[in-house]
Amino acid sequence: MVEKKPEKKKIPKIAWGITGSGDRLIETFEVMKKVKDDFEDVVDIRVYVSKAGDQVLKWYKLSKDIVEIFDKVWVETNSNSPFLAGMLQMGKFEFLLIAPATSNTVAKIAMGLADSLLSNAAVMSLKAYVPVYIMPSDYEVGTVVTKLPDGRDLNLRIREEDVEHVRKLRKMEDVHVLEKPEEIYEVFREKFGYKPT
Repeated sequence: MVEKKPEKKKIPKIAWGITGSGDRLIETFEVMKKVKDDFEDVVDIRVYVSKAGDQVLKWYKLSKDIVEIFDKVWVETNSNSPFLAGMLQMGKFEFLLIAPATSNTVAKIAMGLADSLLSNAAVMSLKAYVPVYIMPSDYEVGTVVTKLPDGRDLNLRIREEDVEHVRKLRKMEDVHVLEKPEEIYEVFREKFGYKPT
């Protein structure tokens, strides 16, 4: 008699997309580290980095940390490589999280443009009824103070034009707009019903 190998428990996968936004990038990374620690046995987080996101991660000296903590990390080659959009459409992921999301990525998704890895992934996810969680860097008109890699403050103007795209996202079916990195943790808690001790 041949012994069967015990089946490996399948856990759901989440795709985390990182764009070229430096605003709240460090805070988002810290929250995602906590999510990885607290939900490690509950969910498998795969990281997809846009070309601009790759540059910004290097600028903030987070590239090495991302790869060390999240062992499955891919960087955009083009809008369909790696094949994230296809995997989302085939139901390989529970949801797509894009955080932080540049105003450029937000505008593309709001307008249905799919010409980059993460905008393509979001548009194709929505066509396949896969939820998309987006944390825009520019969600409220005014001025925001963000940190540069060297620790200095940078004042950024948040324009009405950028906020208008966020308003469009809020009206889209299966799109969930997050305003703060802390809200990401709550999404995982609500989705997986897991309360770490």
